[in-house]
Amino acid sequence: MARQTFFPFPKNKPRGYSPATRVGNMVFVSGQVSVDEEGKLVGEGDVRAQTERVFEAIGAALKSAGASWDDVTKILGFLVNAEDFATYSAVRLERFPENGPASSTVIVKALARPELLVEIEAVAVLQ
Repeated sequence: MARQTFFPFPKNKPRGYSPATRVGNMVFVSGQVSVDEEGKLVGEGDVRAQTERVFEAIGAALKSAGASWDDVTKILGFLVNAEDFATYSAVRLERFPENGPASSTVIVKALARPELLVEIEAVAVLQ
């Protein structure tokens, strides 16, 4: 099967990886961080704002690959601060109030930029 790549924000097209990749009925969303369509940080120092923005970016990546939130089967979150887990979980629950996907969360020392507090990746299976 051919691999297709998707770039939901053409003005901020990364090099060396794709925000979303689709193979057959599976969509893999690369770790998304709290930047806007032009690559500028959203929500400095605010894990709630950053998490909300990350979910918006995931939604855009899913849509660009022909998927939706209903197709998401797994998410993996990375948090810099363990004390942010409750806030992160609350935002995740807003996104998936019932029958959420399989989910893991890892506390890490740092992300790619020091001002980033959360990163999330997702896997979707199209119905």
